[in-house]
Amino acid sequence: MKLLHSHSDKKHMHHVVTKYSRFYLPIMGLIALVWIALRVIPKPSRASYPCMRAAFPVASGFLAYLASIGLSALIYMKAKTWYGRKKYVFAFLGLAIGLVIPLLMQGNLQFLKANTAPDVQAVNAPIGTPKGIFPGRVVWVHNANAVVQSCVSDSVNHAYFMPENNHQLVIDSMLSSAIHSLTGQTSDAASWNAIFQYHNTLRGKGAVNYAPGEKVFIKINATSSWEGNYNSNLTPKTNQYYGISETSPEIVLSVLRQLVNVVGVADSNIYIGDPMKHIYQNSYTIWHPEFPHAHYLDFIGYTNMGREKVVKSTTAFVHYSDNGTVLKINGTSGAPYYTDTLYNIFEKAEYVLNIPMMKGHEYAGVSMFAKNHFGSNTQSSATHLHNGLVATNGNAIAVRTGYHQYRVQVDLMGDSLLSGKNLFYLMDALWSTNFELNKPVKWKMSPFCNQYTASMFASFDPVAIESVGFDFISGEFTDSSEPVQMSGVDDYLHQAADTTNWPSGISYDPNGTGVHLKSLGVHEHWNDTLNKEYSRNLNSGAGIELIKATTTIPTGVPASKNSIASSFKLYANYPNPFNPSTRISYDIPALSHVTLNVFDMLGRNVMTVVDQVRSPGTYTETVNCSRLASGVYFYKLQAHPLSGQTGDLSAARKFVLTK
Repeated sequence: MKLLHSHSDKKHMHHVVTKYSRFYLPIMGLIALVWIALRVIPKPSRASYPCMRAAFPVASGFLAYLASIGLSALIYMKAKTWYGRKKYVFAFLGLAIGLVIPLLMQGNLQFLKANTAPDVQAVNAPIGTPKGIFPGRVVWVHNANAVVQSCVSDSVNHAYFMPENNHQLVIDSMLSSAIHSLTGQTSDAASWNAIFQYHNTLRGKGAVNYAPGEKVFIKINATSSWEGNYNSNLTPKTNQYYGISETSPEIVLSVLRQLVNVVGVADSNIYIGDPMKHIYQNSYTIWHPEFPHAHYLDFIGYTNMGREKVVKSTTAFVHYSDNGTVLKINGTSGAPYYTDTLYNIFEKAEYVLNIPMMKGHEYAGVSMFAKNHFGSNTQSSATHLHNGLVATNGNAIAVRTGYHQYRVQVDLMGDSLLSGKNLFYLMDALWSTNFELNKPVKWKMSPFCNQYTASMFASFDPVAIESVGFDFISGEFTDSSEPVQMSGVDDYLHQAADTTNWPSGISYDPNGTGVHLKSLGVHEHWNDTLNKEYSRNLNSGAGIELIKATTTIPTGVPASKNSIASSFKLYANYPNPFNPSTRISYDIPALSHVTLNVFDMLGRNVMTVVDQVRSPGTYTETVNCSRLASGVYFYKLQAHPLSGQTGDLSAARKFVLTK
């Protein structure tokens, strides 16, 4: 198959597709209908699969197409009969209606064409140039014990961000594991050396480490901290925005500990904040006692509470490559270059660590690293940038769904100050949610299994890590009403990865130098929500490699020698046989690293249900096996007590899945 190397190639292909759509689109509709019938009728649960959800519009459009042909033929026959009986009025009306039917049929052809567009990327089909010490690597660290799973996320004075709802030592260990896996090193110090050397080499500084005196800016996400949402002491007001999912103060504390205690950055050379917003008091009281000399940035100042007012730059700009055709100034077309002034911290800092919360977004579909920089410009808000998203807000709601449209995220991802200084990409996913103004929610997807996400992600590749985040969010929030399900949410990732996906007339040059961006990283979609495998995981391509890092477990509470083994129990699941879910209960007698896995008859691990630290107690897991075939399986429970007073404990049982 010929590769498309230019805009002209793509336009030619579009012409060919349009010319022959009258033939292949009905064929595609028929194939989609047959495929759904063969897959869903024997197993109705498959209707929720992403591939099935993609096929349904095509199949329904084909059925409407067939119905329109049949109805048109019927009306023409009736009109002929009425004409023969000299019922000319009825014959004329029938003829008119018959003429309208083909127009409706053409609309269905256009619908089919939109839903079979080649821009909807297939799974495990990477595009772009991978970045990183291990190109395309994204590290995922998940430990359910990092957060208190019984937390009511928006409860007053007991919200998710409170210290009592986060296990700081576990979060610290997760960050340590993340940088080890990211760099291939076995110590924190060696990992940071590798991080700085790789980053500085990319910037043309050579393979050098951090130099004393260099400044680091930690960009957080503090969406809710606008005026009216905080009290006079900068505590959040208990209104509708209280406790929405934002950068967790605990993950920032872990980063501060690493930078100061391992790298050797003086806390006086560290700046923290969301420049367009404020730092809530609950975050300040977590960070300031350990790092009193750090600079806590604030939009207004509040110097009497230890904050510093951010300073606007006079020379730092980001240039938007739409040239004023999409982004608007006061509702009208902009100047030849529409630019935003940035804060001077982006000039002063030698390194940036942009730490967003992984979540959906009402207008962008997803909010991660690129979207978090909406808060980096010096205007009073970022609404002027929303025209560059999938859905826009302004005087009227407008929708820019689909592909090959200007996406402002690409400019933000390619800017030399906002992203060029980004040391590596660290994403907070301890308390993720479906859109930016929502509280943290518990996720159904394995391995979360109706728990909070309790995760973090790390990568050197900005496109790869956002692609993984997109797959997690879109794989969890599958209802058509969810923002992430809008068509074209991943359009900016297509364009950031491969310049041939740029819209006609757009050449991304966020630095205003006349030098257009090249591939910023690699993009692809995983195979499915259960296995979460990318091309490098499958040894079948040069795409993304998703690594699930093993968490370094902190020292636990001692337990009695004699009671541990005898109190470790794995109970028979109920019901058994079952379809598609069953419950598994077990007793853990001491603080332990617990794994619960499902194996098929060949001994292959087909599902990981639990992989986390568990305190002593009785637990029950609901295991959904809807993606597995009928058959006999074994589930195995293993526990590694952290007291070190006994060896690993394990037990296994059998269950039967019937469909």
